[in-house]
Amino acid sequence: MNKSRLREFAPITLILGFALTLRLWRLNQPKGYIFDEIYYAKNAASLINDGVELNSQGDAEFVVHPPLGKWVIGLGIKAFGDNEFGWRISAALVGTASVLLIFMITQLLFNSVFLSNTAAALMAFDGLHLVMSRVALLDIFLMFFILLTFYLLLQNNLWASGAIIGVAGATKWSAFFLIPVLILLTINFSKFHWGTLVKRIGQYILTPLGIYFVSWGGWILSSKGWARESGSNLFSSLWNYHREILSFHRELTDEHAYDANPWNWLVLGRPTSFYYETPTNCGASSCSQEILAIGTPMLWWFGVFAIAITFGFFISKSDRISGFVLAGIAGTYLPWLFIQGRTTFYFYSISILPFLILAIINFLDWALKKGLDRKYIYGYLLLVGVNFIYFLPILIGLEIPYSDWMDRMWLPSWI
Repeated sequence: MNKSRLREFAPITLILGFALTLRLWRLNQPKGYIFDEIYYAKNAASLINDGVELNSQGDAEFVVHPPLGKWVIGLGIKAFGDNEFGWRISAALVGTASVLLIFMITQLLFNSVFLSNTAAALMAFDGLHLVMSRVALLDIFLMFFILLTFYLLLQNNLWASGAIIGVAGATKWSAFFLIPVLILLTINFSKFHWGTLVKRIGQYILTPLGIYFVSWGGWILSSKGWARESGSNLFSSLWNYHREILSFHRELTDEHAYDANPWNWLVLGRPTSFYYETPTNCGASSCSQEILAIGTPMLWWFGVFAIAITFGFFISKSDRISGFVLAGIAGTYLPWLFIQGRTTFYFYSISILPFLILAIINFLDWALKKGLDRKYIYGYLLLVGVNFIYFLPILIGLEIPYSDWMDRMWLPSWI
């Protein structure tokens, strides 16, 4: 590789190093389970040890999400032990890998290393992405698999793309919202053939369902799983289990302090506090220590503008890239707008983040072609980076004076 190519790709190397460092630094802090780690980390350890989710007494445990994401968490536990670092390392590595993946997707769409580096930097500078890369929850894996699905689609590797959306759905059901979007993206309606539709059904419905079924292998091969003997055969038992899972999600209407209506996700209306303590050793009379799942405001708020501009591009000229970006947003966000009354949390929006970033890149690409000087993009990256560093203490649980914590509560709904 010549020197010019080295200079071209040096930024992504630095960005990845920065992202990985922040995701590994103090990864074992805070001690103990935080937020829903008490479910997922425990389930992951049980999967590794028993092949199926059991409680601490060794009895079958009812779980409300498919097992694959917990298997990934379990790999970290297998490698590093059943401790805080072991629970969280898989999320840290997958989160870092997603920074590289957004770089690769941007390169495929815009054929610009500069814009690809910009996209990667924006993801590395996002607060929500950092938080979700440092906790043993399922959502960073869901986001990564969705992103990989779209990358493979752009590579025209549709069978693999269908398999990976199955992997995503085997992490969280919400990935399956994307299946109609993926089918629509891959059909040329001006040259429509029924054979193409049949093929897409195989790629994006039958293949994901097959992957999803296989992901339940531990439960299938064990006699200990919850509801394993509830039916007359394996399939009826699995069906009974899934009916109970669906019932749980439909009836999840309990009040929660951090319930966030999807309509306010993109503007950071109600971020989720994963951890909050009031230590006494920060050097001030009153101290705060928090892990707040919140996106970097200067990224998300500009992203809302960029989504609107991208929609305008699509309406005015129906360009392929704008359609791709909007399809991703439609599949990861729009279904949630119709789920009212159910308890939902802001951090679910991590799956929207890559497409919000791509909307920003789409706008910047247009602006560059209209003559915008790159220095303004560097200025925007600096603004996002400074905003990210300012919020860093409340993203990773550093102990700070209460007054400093309050300074970062820009909206009353963030408290």
